[in-house]
Amino acid sequence: MRADRLLSLVLLLRNRGRMSASALARELEVSPRTVLRDIDALSSAGIPVYAERGRDGGFELLPGFTTDLTGLTLDEAKALLAAGSAATSQSLGMAPAFASAMRKVVAAMPDAHRAAATKVAERIFVTQGTWLSDPDQADEYLGLIQQAVFVGRRLSILYASRGAAAVRRIVDPLGLIYASGRWYLVAMDAGRERMYRLERIEEAVELEEPAHRPADIDLAAIWQRRRAAFRARTEPVVADVLVRVARRDDLVERVFGVRSQSVFDRSRVRVEVVFGDRAHAHGVLWAMGDDVEVLEPPDLRTELRSRAMRMLARYE
Repeated sequence: MRADRLLSLVLLLRNRGRMSASALARELEVSPRTVLRDIDALSSAGIPVYAERGRDGGFELLPGFTTDLTGLTLDEAKALLAAGSAATSQSLGMAPAFASAMRKVVAAMPDAHRAAATKVAERIFVTQGTWLSDPDQADEYLGLIQQAVFVGRRLSILYASRGAAAVRRIVDPLGLIYASGRWYLVAMDAGRERMYRLERIEEAVELEEPAHRPADIDLAAIWQRRRAAFRARTEPVVADVLVRVARRDDLVERVFGVRSQSVFDRSRVRVEVVFGDRAHAHGVLWAMGDDVEVLEPPDLRTELRSRAMRMLARYE
């Protein structure tokens, strides 16, 4: 573990330049004292790390020091960095290892490749607590839309909003967001920011025209703003539930908020959670099966029981 941490420390300094002991400690998830010991170990091993004193001081590598850790092509680096925000690594319990791998990849890339790959990575956002599934209809146009997002070209899409006929739209793609098993295209449509579910896109064509894309797009902020707007339009549902300890995080990641939680017995915790609306509550609780039990409100418990009985009757 220490060898991996020492390598990560070198790569952080190689990629970001001067960093303080406290900043390195936060990044490596160790104490500042451990960082100082690691710096001493690197110096003893001949790595040219030096300290700059003063208010804006910190540690950095001597100019000209380089690392060469990968033989990745630019396209491979783009693909890997674009996956950097994906929760796949988190769902497998590999988030620290994945972060370490990303630092090594970024540090090893030539400067020109690093800039290009980082730009691509900024155009995909995968929310925490979600997972990558195999999309159905979205699969048909996901690759084409990704390409348009990456190279910055306009798209002609045939899009069917809920309960409406499909309409042709010419859009300027800004990025892609993956959340709760669905891909969303964020784009400008006639000067207005819009979000489109890929599964509702019936046709997509990449145009030769360059897309008009502001330089300061923050996909994470866009998603949070959209999520907050959705919550403002719905009536929240508060539920008191028992959930198995092993599935508590799964539940918490899919709700809008947690009001309280306490240990119930050796295998379960009691959690008061907030859902966006009735449909959201039904979807999350049904998907978790018998790992969760609703205590309150009684009508939500009754509705889930009725649904389970109908399912049982169908398969009996």
